[in-house]
Amino acid sequence: QVQLVESGGGLVQAGGSLRLSCAASGRTFSTYAMGWFRQAPGKEREFVAVIGWSGGITYYADSVKGRFTISRDNAKNTVNLQMDNLKPEDTAIYYCAAGLLLGMKDGSYDYWGQGTQVTVSS
Repeated sequence: QVQLVESGGGLVQAGGSLRLSCAASGRTFSTYAMGWFRQAPGKEREFVAVIGWSGGITYYADSVKGRFTISRDNAKNTVNLQMDNLKPEDTAIYYCAAGLLLGMKDGSYDYWGQGTQVTVSS
């Protein structure tokens, strides 16, 4: 069992930055791929980024490539999402997720956090 708790969301102006963090419980954190997803009002949840077990492999959605950076610290059981040059269309609830497979679909993930709100004003 893995429990995930996100933090770091908030309100920021367009062009600004935020750093989201996800703290995981459990001793098997390093065996999970960790992903970030987001859901905007009235839209389906969508993939943002994923990082492999050791941190050596990362994938990003085209919409955030070059602006967002995912990283993990297996010693601290955390995964982070550094978000730079934020745009109003990045406004959403952001979720971290843990899964045994390195995937870009939410069905690949077994555990989810409760989400943290990110709002980008124009």
